[in-house]
Amino acid sequence: MATDHSGELKPRARQLLRTLIGRYIHDGEPVGSHTLARHAGLDISPATIRSILGDLEDLGLLASPHTSAGRVPTAQGYRVFVDSLLQVEPLGDPELCRLREELPSHAGTRQLLGNAGELLSAMSHFVGVVSAERRASVPFRRIEFVALSVDEVLAIVVFSDNEVQNRVVRTGKAYDPGELERVANYLNAHFAGLPIAQVKRQLLAELRAARDELHVLMSQALELAELAIDEHAVDDRGDSELVMAGHTKLMGVQELADIARLRDLFETFGRKRDMLQLLDRTLHAEGVRIFIGEETGLAPMGDDMALVAAPYGNAGRVLGVLGVIGPRRMAYDQVIPLVQATAGLLGEALGQDRGS
Repeated sequence: MATDHSGELKPRARQLLRTLIGRYIHDGEPVGSHTLARHAGLDISPATIRSILGDLEDLGLLASPHTSAGRVPTAQGYRVFVDSLLQVEPLGDPELCRLREELPSHAGTRQLLGNAGELLSAMSHFVGVVSAERRASVPFRRIEFVALSVDEVLAIVVFSDNEVQNRVVRTGKAYDPGELERVANYLNAHFAGLPIAQVKRQLLAELRAARDELHVLMSQALELAELAIDEHAVDDRGDSELVMAGHTKLMGVQELADIARLRDLFETFGRKRDMLQLLDRTLHAEGVRIFIGEETGLAPMGDDMALVAAPYGNAGRVLGVLGVIGPRRMAYDQVIPLVQATAGLLGEALGQDRGS
């Protein structure tokens, strides 16, 4: 992460940097000394402003495009801006009402996550992204197995959040209906209310001390539980761990006018493992985290993109991360409260009427 120069800046330099970045975010054009003289609210001459801007450029906070006498913020300049100069107000009542209306507690988990992604995109005009809790970490309410063929079984898992996952699994051996029923009854009687990942750990520990007859049942339960939910994979529909909305909104962003650049960016969005790893860096954050340019760690995102993200959850349990991906020249004062509010309301909605 870039060096924090905020402590080195005198009040006039801080005010000029804040004003310059604000104007650049708004207009998308390099900002000159005469513009700053009109908007910075400082009683100093353009010559003095140019001198201070030169100092800010020497610190690596500003850059001078060759085609203009004005200056633009660098990634390091944006970092100082969001960390110490930005003034953020809570989200307005109309926006909060819209979020509450479209994130109702009675909706299913999948609908809520989809709505959250669409809202983040629509209200920020960039890409909305939401990572979901891994199904292996969600307590299950009931599980059933149905034989489909000699070595195929349909696993039906009802989770505590009322989501249902159907998964066709290859068992590698034949199970008769009676065996499948006994395994399902055993899992439902002894482990309902626990995540499958925890069920597997407990079964492994108890297998060692089990009697022969029980050992067979527990071995079967462990095998079928592992097959029913693969904690390292996305489910059959491929969309349970990551929701992204609004890719095409980036096509209108000035900094991303190059088609090859957009193609690389969209290909990066398609690599869900990379996107999940990026979002997971915010799982244990307190509040919003902002990744600017190379801080994302994803080369195709480049130096001109940014992510504003926050974890969401309920009852002290983090369920996932949501955020907005856009150009680093985004209105952070609007995106940050949007992400904060959406995370809070999504966590509340998921926390209601979802007892195990």
